[in-house]
Amino acid sequence: MPTLDLAPASVADYRRRAERRLPRFLFDYLDGGAYAEVTLGRNVRDFERLALLQRILRDVSARTTTTQLFGAEATLPLALSPVGLSGMMARRGEASARKVAGAFGIPYCLSTLSVCSVEETAAAGSGPLWFQLYMIRDRGACADLIRRAREAGVSVLVLTVDLPVVGTRYRDVRNTMSGGGNAWTRLRKGPISYALHPGWAFEVGLNGGPHVLGNIAPYLGSGATFDDFSGWASASIDPSITWDDLDWIRQQWSGPLIIKGILCPEDAVEAAERGADGIVVSNHGGRQLDGVASSIAMLPHIAEKVSGRMTLLVDGGVRSGQDILKALALGADAAMMGRPWVYALAGAGETGLLNLLKAMHGEFSVSMALTGVTRTADITRDVLDFRTTA
Repeated sequence: MPTLDLAPASVADYRRRAERRLPRFLFDYLDGGAYAEVTLGRNVRDFERLALLQRILRDVSARTTTTQLFGAEATLPLALSPVGLSGMMARRGEASARKVAGAFGIPYCLSTLSVCSVEETAAAGSGPLWFQLYMIRDRGACADLIRRAREAGVSVLVLTVDLPVVGTRYRDVRNTMSGGGNAWTRLRKGPISYALHPGWAFEVGLNGGPHVLGNIAPYLGSGATFDDFSGWASASIDPSITWDDLDWIRQQWSGPLIIKGILCPEDAVEAAERGADGIVVSNHGGRQLDGVASSIAMLPHIAEKVSGRMTLLVDGGVRSGQDILKALALGADAAMMGRPWVYALAGAGETGLLNLLKAMHGEFSVSMALTGVTRTADITRDVLDFRTTA
């Protein structure tokens, strides 16, 4: 059980620090999932159930963990997933994540619903910057957002397609993050919660502004505060989007295009046939349709259909370097992770995030050695033991 008086070593350690530091409504927004959070739990448990197969007496003295993702070398087959409101979890959180990811050598994907704008985030660091896009009803605003991303130096556009409507997250309902609430709940969400978390209140609440949704502020003006994010998402994200809208996206964006939110093999095939450069096998971190399969459970079925035709990524439940190894073993080219990097940044700042990435790199490298492989390209299903479960 992680404790706060010891140095953090794992995602669980950083999660505990984030829980203590953040106001309850923000931690629950970050940590929670849809409805009963069945899928949220499956995402993690199904990784845990995959057993590795230990191999011995192989020369593993020289190992490399690097890989190529859309023309750029990555230190580790990992990218940081887009997480909305990250700039409320840590001071200018998106800019900090971009800085750390670039220094470590992996891509960072910025959310449409970020506090820091794409321009601010791009200027904060180096290395590959991806941008996650929701299809907005206002096509003029959507086209302008793509233009801004391109001009800021974004190299990959990640179109999220599993949020035509916003899933219900009971923790957000209870904390009024989804709107509503009486005067008492609003008071608990605001002044009282701030007073109970003075470190966060000083660093983020008082000195981390402006607290607006930086990417969409030009289209909403003063109404683009983090309190309005749920209402904006419900009113502005287009539920009528279809496969044919990819043609419109391609007119606005000529670079690599990833479709994020695919959980069905048939949809993966359609994405390949429509010319997507990559897909993310994802259930939105268990935050949308509760009760669906975990991402890692669906990954091999999807890889069977589209492996070799596009770059294949997976997110949801990645909590360690060993999970990255398991994802590659089941057909992914790389993994993505969301909550863990925000836990680390919220709980221990940029140093915490860098240390977490270093720890995951070590876990990945050691696990490669102990399963008998020395290159990421050599990771196959052979590193897993299907005769048992962990």
